[in-house]
Amino acid sequence: MDGTQLFFLIFTVLGGLALFILGMGIMSDGLRVAAGAGLRTLLTMATANRFAGLALGTLLGFLVHSSAASVMLVGFLNAGLMSLVQAVTPMLGTNLGTSLSMQLVSFRLTDYCYAGIVVGLIIQMALPGERAKSLGRVLIGFGLLFLGMKTMSEAIAPHRDLLRQYLTVIDGHTLPGRLLGVGLAFGLTAVIQSSGATIGMAFALADAGVFDSLWQTYPIVIGAQIGTCVTALLGSIGTHIDARRAAIGNLLTNTINAVVSIGLGPVWVPLFAGTSADLVRQTANTHTLLMVQNCLIFTPIIYAYAGMLRRIVPSRTPPPEPSYLRPELLDYPEQAITACLGELRRVARICDKSLRLAGQTILFAYTAKDVQAIRLNEQVINQVKLAMKGYLAHLTRRQLSKRQAILVQYLDRCMSDLERIGDHVEALCDTSLRRRKSLAGLVDRLSFSIFFQLYESLLHLFKLLIQSFDPGGDHPADIADQILLARDDYVQASSITRNHFNEQVTRRAMTAVAGIFYGEYLAGLDRIVRHIRNIALAEKQPQFWIKRSKLGKHVDLAPEPEHPPLVDPRDFLPRLQPDAPP
Repeated sequence: MDGTQLFFLIFTVLGGLALFILGMGIMSDGLRVAAGAGLRTLLTMATANRFAGLALGTLLGFLVHSSAASVMLVGFLNAGLMSLVQAVTPMLGTNLGTSLSMQLVSFRLTDYCYAGIVVGLIIQMALPGERAKSLGRVLIGFGLLFLGMKTMSEAIAPHRDLLRQYLTVIDGHTLPGRLLGVGLAFGLTAVIQSSGATIGMAFALADAGVFDSLWQTYPIVIGAQIGTCVTALLGSIGTHIDARRAAIGNLLTNTINAVVSIGLGPVWVPLFAGTSADLVRQTANTHTLLMVQNCLIFTPIIYAYAGMLRRIVPSRTPPPEPSYLRPELLDYPEQAITACLGELRRVARICDKSLRLAGQTILFAYTAKDVQAIRLNEQVINQVKLAMKGYLAHLTRRQLSKRQAILVQYLDRCMSDLERIGDHVEALCDTSLRRRKSLAGLVDRLSFSIFFQLYESLLHLFKLLIQSFDPGGDHPADIADQILLARDDYVQASSITRNHFNEQVTRRAMTAVAGIFYGEYLAGLDRIVRHIRNIALAEKQPQFWIKRSKLGKHVDLAPEPEHPPLVDPRDFLPRLQPDAPP
């Protein structure tokens, strides 16, 4: 093989691998959208039972593959929406789900790859509705995935004899050969962060005739199983301790299962080879059976295993405050509403923490740790918002009183306002990062002191806001009045601060660049205060209170409502037309 042939072989194989990874990502995104937000809600509400958690984790792994699914679970843990014990079996399930998705890939459907791309594109362009378009994306991803496998196989096939000479070192007959194959697959998976892509490449090598025995693909499956844990480990950097424990636990379970699989290789390989006459199918079956073995080892001992993780990954800092959105409270609407108030208070505390960290990035040279904490807190708030919306949607299916039916709307709006506050706090951080790159963004001590007093006023507003969400408080409207009074003081102080900065720029005592940056700061603080005002106005509504006598009242699901007839568009569309010219 000359240099030109080697060049084209390498980049054709890499191009096929890129198509495979791209197709897998597009197909996973389409499947996730088609499944809807209900999967996320189920994951956070049905993990009290280990078998339900295993089943849901398997479904999640099937839809988005283990690396992305494990990162999602780490995010749930960091948001306090799951406990460490609840996360163990879904983590196991994600690996099993990935193996099931690779079962689909193992079927020889490469001849239909172009048909999948064409039909998927037609569906995505022609059919309305997000679900239909997501189905189109699934077919496009499906086609690209198999096109990538076809590209790799066709590029490798003419050189199978040459490549076989180099890959004979991967031989599971011997322990060193098994370990070498595991190490190579682990390294490749850690780099591309996709066990499916590594196993897909093994499929392509088997299809091209480079691999001719399960003894060669067996170590690759084991190594990919360990390498896929790298994504979750990277995603857990900077998160709370239980999220890091879960990521380390995922690595530990897969590593222990890999050690067992390496030791049992002489037993399993002849047995798994009998599941099919085709090497690609044998490899897919091996992947699934080893993941089943992983589940059988750890599912019975999840409580002891979680306790072991707490001992081997100790921490002086406590885990995050757990979510109050417990599914068993939904049958007691007043208790569920009380839980939602507790959740709003928890999120308000997270916003307050981010706001104080953002103040540090404004005051002093920022640290990467502070910036990462702000961004992770914003992710937590987004996760809780989605969980809250799902929880309230389940709550509205019960027979609610008139007050409760109105109150859940206010709770939903309050959560949306808090989520927007988190966005604005992150924007303050981004402004600080840009300002630090320009010396012209500096201001004098007096100007900064005036601005900082305004920042302190915002922190005082947040202190009152957190108080107002106290589920044990009897008069949230009274604290809401205090918030509105403090907000009036803030508005006056904000006007004074803005005038001062404008005057400083006019007198050239401050650069125009500094004026722009601090104008962004003031606009961001004002937006945060507007959302706080929205929450206070909601808390002043007559329905916004907890009726203690109803806390123990159990209610059933409400009957299906009778839907009103659809309106006739012809009654309204003409009103949207511009007035006729005179």
